[in-house]
Order: sequence, then C-alpha cells, then structure tokens
Amino acid sequence: MTERDPIRRTLREHFALPSSAFSIGSFGAIAEFHRRTDEPVEGLPGDRLGIATARGALRVTLRPDARGIAYETLSRDGRRWQQGVAFCLPEAAGHSQARRMLTPLGPDQEAIRAGDRAALLFDMGLGARNIDFCVRSADPDLVRLLERHAGESLLTPGHPAAAAILEASPHRIARSALGRLEVYQAIGRLRTPEGPHTHLLPKFLRSGRTHSANIPVPPGWLPALMLHPASAVSDENGRPIPYRPERQAAFEALRARFPDPAVLQVRAALQASLRSREGLEGFPPPADRTQRTALRVALRQLRAQGEANGELAPWIAAFDRAATATRA
Repeated sequence: MTERDPIRRTLREHFALPSSAFSIGSFGAIAEFHRRTDEPVEGLPGDRLGIATARGALRVTLRPDARGIAYETLSRDGRRWQQGVAFCLPEAAGHSQARRMLTPLGPDQEAIRAGDRAALLFDMGLGARNIDFCVRSADPDLVRLLERHAGESLLTPGHPAAAAILEASPHRIARSALGRLEVYQAIGRLRTPEGPHTHLLPKFLRSGRTHSANIPVPPGWLPALMLHPASAVSDENGRPIPYRPERQAAFEALRARFPDPAVLQVRAALQASLRSREGLEGFPPPADRTQRTALRVALRQLRAQGEANGELAPWIAAFDRAATATRA
C-alpha cells in the first residue's frame, strides 16, 4: 500500500468532522478552513477531494510522493499541548513559484467554484517557498489598482495596494503542490473571525521559514497541507477544556498511521522507565528538540490522564518546568 492511500482515507474521515480544521500556509502567511457543526457543507463535484461551505473551500490534489507526519507541540500554559498532521512533499516537488512582487495571473481558471473563474487572480508576491498566496477579485476598481502596482513588493510598509486589499477583503487563496484553500469571508480587522480566515504576518515572512520550528518537518521536505484534529485539552478557540480521552485516542490512531520514529522512541523509553521504576537515573536523555518536546508532551498527557501524578513530579521538574510553574 502506498502512502497516498492512508492520506486520502484520513482526509475523507476528517472532512466529515466539523471539529477538524485544515490549513495551507507558510511561516507568516496562512489560510485556514474551519466550519461550525450546524454549517451546511458539501463535497466537490465528481471525485475531487475536498470540502466547501459558503465561507471557504479546500481542494486537495494528492501525489504519490506525499507523506504525513503526526506531530504534537507544547502550549505555554504548562498543562496543554497542540497536535496536527503535516502532509509534506520533497522540496523539489513542493516548491512554489516564490514570487516576490505583486503579479497578475489572469482569470482564475482553477477556482474551486465555477462562478469565480472569470475573476482575476493576483499573486501577492510574499516569497514563500512552499505556497503561493494570492487574492482574487472581480471588482474593477481593485483590479485596476493592483494592476497599476504590479511588479512592486506588497511587504513595503504602507504600500497602497496592501491597504486596498485589507479594505476590500477580496477572496484569499493559498496554493501548494497538494491543493488550494480559498477564503471567501471578510478579513478580520480587529480580531480573528470564526470560520475560514487568513493570517498575514510580514515579520514572520521575513524569516524565510516555511513552518514553525516546533513542527518536525524533515530536512529536504516542505509542508503542503496541515490537518488540525480536535484537541483533547482545548476547544476550537484554543480555550482550556476538561481532558477528552476519546479525542486523544483519535490522535493516537493518526500517530499510528503517520508515525515519527524519533517521537515513538522517546515515548516508549518513558513508559519503560515508569513501568520498571528505574526513575530518572536509567532514562536515556532526549537526543534533540523533537525528542525533548515529545517527552514533555507525553508527561503532560500522563498528568492529564491522572496517571500517578506523584511519580511524575520528579520527571516534570526535570524536563518540563513550565508545567511545574502552572498551578494545579
């Protein structure tokens, strides 16, 4: 069985779950797809792989060289963690156009909805290596302004075209080698809107990174699509909730489907040490950042599950001081 099969199966499973979200983005520019439980949703015509609502849509085009990596990252409050699956491609296959100037691309013939295909697409020229971040509009005034500033950098502070995009809220489209995510609802001016939305953070873009250092994308690979399944310790807005074991069990199924060997190694070593009562003395120290994070997350999960908190205390003190500083 090729890697393509579990990815397709996973995506179809999570398209059916309102609690799961998706994103296509780079470090500093991202489009996210979320939906409410009561929100009308539909698949894409034919056998296209995707999902759509009135506020946004995602279409995925799978490749045989794609791989999934289930990952967990730390939350700042010391009690929680975050999780996801990064679907990645080898760098040569996943590289974007990486344009650095505003570029007209003509009618968006690849638009997910047929009614949007006559509107004009503009690459914002953000220079990301793994995605093209675009806007689409049929508004003649906005189109003329964007055409007038073609060939300029929208990352220049105070650029009039960037201000016009913020004011007009055209459709935003993030494209990667695994698909495209389209956001139709307006840009959030004062707060992040509920549902599909985008973030554009020039400070982070200037780093040239394609993803947060907390996500263990292997060297030579690029993230092209992210799945964000429901958290066992946070709601859809990132607020703490009582521990949901069924959500953690669902993520463990994803981890089994898309394992990271380095993470499995440190988690197995922790469980073996706890079972044998060897304590910290016999525990092999984590080899790198990925394993250190995996150990800290595993300790937080054991704590959330109520597993022998007294026995965990020295481990938490040694490896997760943020958790120690959090009041019970």
